[in-house]
Amino acid sequence: MQSDCKFKVLNASTSSDIEAAFATLVRDRADALYVAGDIFFSSRRVQFATLAASYRIPAAYTGRHIVEVGGLMSYATDRADMLRQVGAYSGQILKGAKPADLPVIQSTKFEFVINLQTARALGLEVPPGLLTAADEVIE
Repeated sequence: MQSDCKFKVLNASTSSDIEAAFATLVRDRADALYVAGDIFFSSRRVQFATLAASYRIPAAYTGRHIVEVGGLMSYATDRADMLRQVGAYSGQILKGAKPADLPVIQSTKFEFVINLQTARALGLEVPPGLLTAADEVIE
């Protein structure tokens, strides 16, 4: 099966760059958007959610915090679980363990969050199986 999927990487480091990136997405008739995890992007989460909604571009994010303000969906490390792991690791170091001797820990718990209100506003019908797979559905 041949796919016509094309990917384009757009960079942004200012609010104006984000606006310009969305203008490019609209001009190129993008089918969807994936926003990579970045502290600047997190600080501009409302801007991303608002622009994606106004241009009717389905977007996925790397954190529930954007879905909570109107983003469509996210799949990411469960931050609470990650912070528990950081605390346990820090505790071992405070008890005398050498960081170089500790194993590398990778996230093992992820969460999938869908904002159903946003899906409806975009005219998307989320399949029941996807809703069942979600860890949380924001109504």
